Amino acid sequence: MAITRRQREVYDFLQNFIEEHGYSPSFEEIGAGLGLSSLATVHKHISNLQEKGLLKRDYNRSRSIDVVKMRSRGKPLAAAPADLTLPLVGVIAAGRPLEAVENPESISLGDFTRAKDVYVLQVKGESMQDEHIVDGDYVLVEKTRTARDGEIVVALVSKSEATLKRIYQEGETIRLQPSNATMKPIIVPAVDVEVQGRVIGVLRKY
Repeated sequence: MAITRRQREVYDFLQNFIEEHGYSPSFEEIGAGLGLSSLATVHKHISNLQEKGLLKRDYNRSRSIDVVKMRSRGKPLAAAPADLTLPLVGVIAAGRPLEAVENPESISLGDFTRAKDVYVLQVKGESMQDEHIVDGDYVLVEKTRTARDGEIVVALVSKSEATLKRIYQEGETIRLQPSNATMKPIIVPAVDVEVQGRVIGVLRKY
């Protein structure tokens, strides 16, 4: 399916914005990002991309543009197959933070999720045991850079240590709260914390 150069620029802008912010841009932000002064022109490009199956929109909510990933030559990707395999990229601390180690394995999750940009981490530690997330479990993580208070996230602390905790913004600090009454929270400056994803599911092998 052919798209124009300008439509490709709009598509790429949307994809990059969503990956960076975790939500879709407004028409005003699209116009500003691409140097388009007319919101009608932005709407036209969005509508054309939607008609070509490259975007999805929910008219009942704001910031509801979803990008459909393309194959080469602009063809949208088909729905994920039932034997979808996601990367098992390493081990995540559920106690004190530890250095994440890349692991070249994969795990089939087609029966559990169709979400975009989902990866798997194996839990090490017991700090999330009250959420029934224990040592040896696998968590499904949706990539995002933002999170609401109370969500279970993968947080990178000081650009070197990753941990799995509930996140709370408290002024200029972030509280990374374990779900284990015997453990204390990790409280660090907000500038030292990067959200790398939110937990959307848990798998356990017996």
